[in-house]
Amino acid sequence: MTSPFTPRVTATIDLAAIRHNLARVREYAPGSKVMAAIKADAYGHGAVSVGRALQQAGVDAFAVACLEEALVLREAALTAPITLLEGVLSLEEAEEAARLQLQVVVHDFWQLELLRRLPQERPLTLWFKLDSGMHRLGFPLAAAAELLAALQARPAWTLAGWITHLACADEADNPMTQRQVQAFEQALQGIPGPRSIANSAGLIVWPQARVDWVRPGLMLYGASPLPGGSTGAELGLRPAMCVESRLIAVHELEAGETVGYGATFRCPERMRVGVVAVGYADGVHRILPTGAPVLIHGKRAPIVGRVSMDMISVDLRGLPQARAGDTVVLWGPGLPAEEVAGWAGTLAYELFCGLTNRVHFIHRN
Repeated sequence: MTSPFTPRVTATIDLAAIRHNLARVREYAPGSKVMAAIKADAYGHGAVSVGRALQQAGVDAFAVACLEEALVLREAALTAPITLLEGVLSLEEAEEAARLQLQVVVHDFWQLELLRRLPQERPLTLWFKLDSGMHRLGFPLAAAAELLAALQARPAWTLAGWITHLACADEADNPMTQRQVQAFEQALQGIPGPRSIANSAGLIVWPQARVDWVRPGLMLYGASPLPGGSTGAELGLRPAMCVESRLIAVHELEAGETVGYGATFRCPERMRVGVVAVGYADGVHRILPTGAPVLIHGKRAPIVGRVSMDMISVDLRGLPQARAGDTVVLWGPGLPAEEVAGWAGTLAYELFCGLTNRVHFIHRN
């Protein structure tokens, strides 16, 4: 049955771009296996569709934050190994993780004690997370030998490897990353098992972090993890998400007239102002200021006035041909998410993850 509803806002996800970006990861780290981060619904891109595309492209494993996210992938018949980055929170979760053959990150002694409550014969595959300096999650570095002994005491347990996370990998001149890598390596001297260090920024900027496994996230979706206005295109990546709405009104306003809540924008001259059917209830940040761009007919048009719940207004002085019904790109090819995020004082991660359930998703290729 055909829906009578015309989507106000669409997010088109190009799965070919995601496969291309996976190939770029392999070019950066040809000697590493790839654990693709598809947590947070694949950074807002749709975990099942993205997971299928990556699995078809031969990704080695997936990483999610929690059991709920892994269940969605298994129910969709995705068979690649899945790692729970935050581990399990209860005995019931541990039993379910074992049943689904998930790989479990263990980052604290209380989790280790919880897993020991499983039957001795229950197979389990574990990553041990070590805190090399970020001080968020992870065992002390000095605990590595004790953790290995705990694993060896359970014949049904298998070591997936050792994992750590970098705090400042996106800063090429910050010596902290080098210190973290060295500390991690020193703590594991003489201890067997694969290693995993690099996130997207780590594998782009720090060759020494490209060890047995890399864990790309943002770069898979075509955005740059690096600061300073860098874009994914500059790294050979292709943006996978294009968010679009449409003009639903065009007004001729006189000089001195104001636009939107709070009357924060005053027309400097007679001008055309368009109204776009998208707002913060769709995931467009309310903090976006006057001047932040959208794309209409391939040309940039600045937002004017405040972003409201369902609408934004745009300056059409440079687009005399613009009419109601025209497509408006919020971010995507031609208008990088990294740039839009900069106007909002945030990161592309938050734009991607912040789209709401009012947005209609289309996956292609």
